[in-house]
Amino acid sequence: MVDRAILKKMERDWDRRARENARYYVSTASADWTDEEFFRSGEQTVREEILTDVINICQGKDPGQMRVLEIGCGAGRVTRALAGLFGEVHGVDISGEMVARARQALGAMPGVFLYQNNGADLSVLPAGLEFDFAFSTIVFQHIASREIIENYVREVNRVLRPGALFKFQVQGDTRVQAPPDDTWVGVPFSEQHAIEMAQRCGFEPRYHHGAGQQYFWLWYFKQGSPPPPEGGQRQRV
Repeated sequence: MVDRAILKKMERDWDRRARENARYYVSTASADWTDEEFFRSGEQTVREEILTDVINICQGKDPGQMRVLEIGCGAGRVTRALAGLFGEVHGVDISGEMVARARQALGAMPGVFLYQNNGADLSVLPAGLEFDFAFSTIVFQHIASREIIENYVREVNRVLRPGALFKFQVQGDTRVQAPPDDTWVGVPFSEQHAIEMAQRCGFEPRYHHGAGQQYFWLWYFKQGSPPPPEGGQRQRV
């Protein structure tokens, strides 16, 4: 069961971080991002994690016709780059302060929709929306509750079309220890944890990369997916 007190603490802490230095807490590579540098780093993420993986992500669809979901949009760093590629991008974040900054930066972009959610589910999204791809980077590494993360994963499954991919990161370093109400250091996942969570949430855990590391990438395909493409470049789970 999701602990609502932890969610409220997450919201308060991330609102505070956004007020202090939103861009630094989104990506700690710099404490003094310029606009150009900040959004260029999001473009780099898309080049490295989206454009190199088009077969799995698009599955033959035209990106310009795809509706994409981003979990943990923050101040819009990756959101803007996603919107330059896909037809429609919907981003959610628990922090209203972060969402306000993303809206200020991206408000004029067509096809971008931003929402403050409760940090555990996707009930904020308009009813009936179906997504062709979901993505999340440097988000679940900050959630110390496995129950909250799993609830999020289950919710992503609910809104994805059959066969679509949810590509995301978790903390993979199982030596990490954090109190359950920590909002910076997240709960770690082993390979077995990742497999079991996928299966409980209705996904096929087809690939992974970075097990044992801070950035543990997971490829979860909603059940009903086509067979994997030949020459898959990632390690099978």
